[in-house]
Amino acid sequence: MEQRISLITLGVADLARARHFYEDGLGWVKGNDEDEVAFYQLSNGLVLAIWSRAELAADARATDTGATFSGISIAFNTRSHDEVDDVLAAAATAGGVVTKPAEEQPWGGYSGYFADPDGHPWEVAYNPGWSIDDTGHVRLSAG
Repeated sequence: MEQRISLITLGVADLARARHFYEDGLGWVKGNDEDEVAFYQLSNGLVLAIWSRAELAADARATDTGATFSGISIAFNTRSHDEVDDVLAAAATAGGVVTKPAEEQPWGGYSGYFADPDGHPWEVAYNPGWSIDDTGHVRLSAG
């Protein structure tokens, strides 16, 4: 697994309110067409996502009691479908716990989750619509 982070997802209580803050308040530009999630391309090659906290917890298969789930996940995007399984296996061998085995996703990709020894959720995902350059910078389009 390369030493990098591709995406940080913030689980929010009110997506419309959060979008208003980032887009109208901070002037950020949403980089995707879907209404249920917002992706913002950051200048340093990272992507920030905002998504329903409940949806994020469900996707990570985390119990959200308000005390056991922070509402944040970190993502590592891979360059290939098979690399997702390799990274999840490496995380498990290193002492992490696979909380969601990799599976095909309705958005066209393939992803799963592991938790580090302190319980921090990491999504490992292959998104065929995004590209990753040689330095590890993620781009919201595959160009």
